[in-house]
Formats: sequence, structure tokens, C-alpha cells
Amino acid sequence: MLTDHIAVVDRVSGKVTATWGVTGASRNFAMALDEPNHRLFVATRKPALLLAYDTISGRRTAESPICGDADDLFFDGQRHQLYAVCGEGVVDVIRQRDADHYEVALHLQTSSGARTGLFVPQLSTLFVAVPSRSGSSAEIRVYRVE
Repeated sequence: MLTDHIAVVDRVSGKVTATWGVTGASRNFAMALDEPNHRLFVATRKPALLLAYDTISGRRTAESPICGDADDLFFDGQRHQLYAVCGEGVVDVIRQRDADHYEVALHLQTSSGARTGLFVPQLSTLFVAVPSRSGSSAEIRVYRVE
């Protein structure tokens, strides 16, 4: 089911305590959390945007264009950046200048349809799954982040 909002859920009770609108965008799917700065990041697909919300007030604080068909989004608190893994065949590395300002620092080509990833902070590594296409074998690509 597609929605035009973000449901805020109490971790203890499991109940929805608020909803925040996603105006001007839709098909929000991937999310990441920066708890120390009270920011929730949401990747939308139409249009392709990174939205940042203040988790205390629910107010949208920033938006920035990102790669298309985002399926995974990871926040790297150590490096103050996000990784958007997108099915158009790109990983965008988005730098956090401060809690309300973000910019794409790197537009890394992967492979069409490679939309599933896993960031492991302890290894400083982003893994991206590349599906089998046109006779090529599926693979896992490994990207070291610095």
C-alpha cells in the first residue's frame, strides 16, 4: 500500500503516535535515522529526493535531489554522510554539512537494477547486490568508505 505520510511509531507500545506528511513527493520507501541530531531521512521515488525531518517536531528541515529508484538508505554517523542505493544503477553519497544541509558528494555508477545494499559501519563497507542481467551472473559489489 502506498501512502503519502510517515507513521511515527512508539518503540515500546508499537502504536502510531503521529503522522508526518510527505508533501510534494511520493513513493517514500527507504529511511535512515540520525538519532544524535534528531533527524529522520526519507528517500522518495517520485520525484527522487532525500527528505530530512526533525524527529522532535516532525517538521521537514531539508530536501535534496538523489538518484532514482532508491531502495536502501544508510546513515553513516562517523563520516556524516548517507548512502542511497538506487535501482537506476547508482549509489549517491550524500554529505551532511550540518543537521539541515545535505549535498550529493559522489554519484557512483553500479549496475541497472542494483537497488539492494547493506552498510556495515564496523567494516566501513557498503555492499551492493547486482542482479543477473543479460547473461551476466549476479554479484555482490563491495565499496570501502573513507
